[in-house]
Amino acid sequence: MFCAQDVQTGQRGGANNIAHALRQAEARLEHEARLLQEATTGGGSAPDSPPTPNAAHDASPSPLEIAFYGGTFTLLPEAERDACLELAHRWRQRGVVCRVRCSTRPDAVTARGLTALRTAGMDCVELGVQSFDDGALDAASRGYAGSVARDACAMVAGAGLELGVQLMPGMPGVTPEVFRADVHAALRPDADGAAPLAAFLRFYPCLVLRGTPLAERWRAGSYAPWPLDTTVDPLADGLLAAWARGVAVVRMGLSPEDGLDDAVLAGPVHPALGQLVKAEALRRHVAMYVARLPGPPVRPGVPRRLRGLLWGHANGLVDAYAAMGITRAMVHWRDDDSFTLE
Repeated sequence: MFCAQDVQTGQRGGANNIAHALRQAEARLEHEARLLQEATTGGGSAPDSPPTPNAAHDASPSPLEIAFYGGTFTLLPEAERDACLELAHRWRQRGVVCRVRCSTRPDAVTARGLTALRTAGMDCVELGVQSFDDGALDAASRGYAGSVARDACAMVAGAGLELGVQLMPGMPGVTPEVFRADVHAALRPDADGAAPLAAFLRFYPCLVLRGTPLAERWRAGSYAPWPLDTTVDPLADGLLAAWARGVAVVRMGLSPEDGLDDAVLAGPVHPALGQLVKAEALRRHVAMYVARLPGPPVRPGVPRRLRGLLWGHANGLVDAYAAMGITRAMVHWRDDDSFTLE
């Protein structure tokens, strides 16, 4: 309903394209292997040779992570899946690759299949859960129930694989309240002292892409995507909840790909969506502590690494901090990761 994989990944599907993608990966890995060898042996370009365009990157190469995205990896034909795993294993043996991950659907995993992936060298499986809410899953015609998604999360973790959970705020049937509940479900178990099963989350606000069934529903008026302000508010709450459990949110919004902008018909698109959400989450975090002070703040201390985030995108939160009694002149930039409020 949502996916136009050729737009979202910049690649078209099919066996021939998988073979083409593997050939491209081989060429890139050969290049990285040469860089690693040069870094190890002290070799490099001849003195009179021109610098390469990626000289800064090439100066200190490090092992790569291979990710098999853009489809349902566990449902690939066995020969294609094995070819992907063989490539990853071979380059891992050479020290060029350090981690391997894939993405798939919750209803496309089994305990036995996940154990086989782990044995073959897979480190992480990301599940395109989208929502744990039965009503939302039904409204979006996902074809599985929330219990299937929860069981799949447990199976991934139980197989000794790192678990990533992808959620889709704004999907048909997903209200801001449903999304907040989805985040808490992704962070389970919530018992005291128990670490969440998920190692990280991704938030992909639902966009209407040309050529998808969702676009037809949008044109018919039976679906309306969230506006930007409606998106930032619950995502900031979700980010705060993840921070509180020590779980990273590694992406908010689709990765930019050639043709993506032209394919988006409607939805909360913004070039700095992640910054908007992180800045708002940080503002709420600071506001919570300011409310506990016996009087107005005098000298807030903020980690220097957050200097580009504190005041919001395009300084959009300056007035909100001023309403808390915090101005630019008051802020002390710290070289550690500690916040202080005096």
